[in-house]
This record gives sequence, C-alpha cells and structure tokens, in this order.
Amino acid sequence: MTCTTPLYTGGQTAFIRDPDMYEEIIPGLGICSDSCEGLVAGEIMDIYSTIADFDREETYPNPSNHLNTVFRRLDQLIALDVNDVTTEAILSNSGINSAFDVITRFRSSYTAELEIEQANAILNSSDPWQSLKDFDYFSNYIQLARTEFHGAGLKAGDTVLFLGSGPLPLSLIVLCREYGLRGIGIEQEKERVELSRKVIGRLGLSKEIEITNGNQFTLPLKEPVDLIMVAAQAEPKSAIFSYLAEVLPAGTMISYRIYEKGMRRLLDTFSRYELPENLREYRRIRPTPPANNTSVFLSVGCA
Repeated sequence: MTCTTPLYTGGQTAFIRDPDMYEEIIPGLGICSDSCEGLVAGEIMDIYSTIADFDREETYPNPSNHLNTVFRRLDQLIALDVNDVTTEAILSNSGINSAFDVITRFRSSYTAELEIEQANAILNSSDPWQSLKDFDYFSNYIQLARTEFHGAGLKAGDTVLFLGSGPLPLSLIVLCREYGLRGIGIEQEKERVELSRKVIGRLGLSKEIEITNGNQFTLPLKEPVDLIMVAAQAEPKSAIFSYLAEVLPAGTMISYRIYEKGMRRLLDTFSRYELPENLREYRRIRPTPPANNTSVFLSVGCA
C-alpha cells in the first residue's frame, strides 16, 4: 500500500552562488575573473593529494576522522556554480585528469562509509524512520524516486531492481514506501547485504524489499522486473552495460543517473564511454532541486 504521509517536505539549494561562500571554499575564487580554472584545478589537486595514499591502499578510515573535512570540501567544490566554459576547461585539462578517477572512487567509498554509519544509527534508534530522514542526502532521494517512478511510467505493484544497492538502499526504501512498489536489491559485498537486510527489517519493509548477494551476472532473474536501476557506484560500467545489453529481454527498461551540469561532472563516470548499440535512450529528465542528478532511461533491443 502506498504511504500517504510524505517522507520529506523540505528543500535545499542545488548550487552555491554566494561570492562570500566562494571565498570561504577557495580563497580568491570570489573575486577572480570568468577564467577561474587555475584556482579550481588547484583545489582539485589539493584534494587529490590528500586522498591519493588511501586510494592506493584501497582503504578509507572511519568517517569521523579528518577525511570528513576533505569530503565536505569536495561537496562544496562540486556545488560551485562555475560556468560551462570554465568547467569544460577544467575537465579537459590533461594535467589533472589522473585525479578524477581517484576523487570519484574516494567519494563513492566514503559515501558508502557514511551509509554504513547511518544504517547502524537506524538499527540502534528508537525511531528508525526519523533516523533515516536525518541522513544528509535523504531529500535528494525523495526527488530522485519521484523522477524515476514517473519517468519509467511505473505503477503501484510494479517491481524495481537496483543493481548495486549498497548498505543503505535508499532508492528502494523510498520507492517502495512512497509508491507501493516491490523492490529487489543486488549487492556484491556480503557485509553490506546483511546490514541492508537488517535495516529493511527495522523499517518494516521486509515484505516489500528483498536484498540478494550478487552482481550483474545474477541477471536476468526468473521473475520479470519493470525497471532495472544501475547504481552510480556500480563499476566497471562498460562491462556492466555490455552484459545487460546482451542478456536482458527486449523491451527491458533500465535507468541510471548522471551529472550533466557544472563541477558535478567531475564525478560522472557514465560519460566516459558509449552505450552498447542494443540499448536505446528514450528519455532523459534533468534534475529538480534538491536533486542534482539527471535520470536517463533506456530500453533494451528497441530501434
């Protein structure tokens, strides 16, 4: 049954436009000319140098330590309302290209750590739903779920599968709670599978959402699904989409999220390769604040 009580009623801005805030994030940026790529590129490389050693070791400390400051700096950096010309100049700068993959992996890994922390908070809370709503990015998922529900033409009772559902499957939680869908999460790390199952149970959604240990090779399932969502953190994307294009039945709908505007493009790995010919984009919905992601919808085997 669709929940009649909205999970979120607030709002937030998608971009930072205050010149004083620019100065606080990157000294000099608030008063520079239109060509600010040197200052922004310097901040990118400074963030990169801070996290490079952790990336090589493929380990990130607990979110409570000093890397939280780096994570917040990165969030502020990508939220800057830098014009398209400057953004393109920065992203095409071969001298800092090596930093992009490292920064993207850092944000993905650190976000997962934050989700693990929040998942445990939910398990230990006397009010698990309020604890979920306290998560920093919860409002974004409310808007993204609305976009994907309507963009895919879903209806109550439909089944949505999320590939790479993670330790805190927010997209599935919101879609199933708000829109009466059935959810299937596929996650390759067993510890995250167990944690997310506990969270689902604590929220009272065990009948609506099932979490399975696996990856893209778990597909296709025997049962039909109405939409397959691919997580932004799912890698390697080229191999994942090539496999999905090969094995999924014609007409299967797939969605994924990208960043198209401003410095958020630094984090977008979908734009680095072309989709297989067997996948046709049929809809693209640009973000409504507080969400920052464009939702892209594909169909398998349709000309």
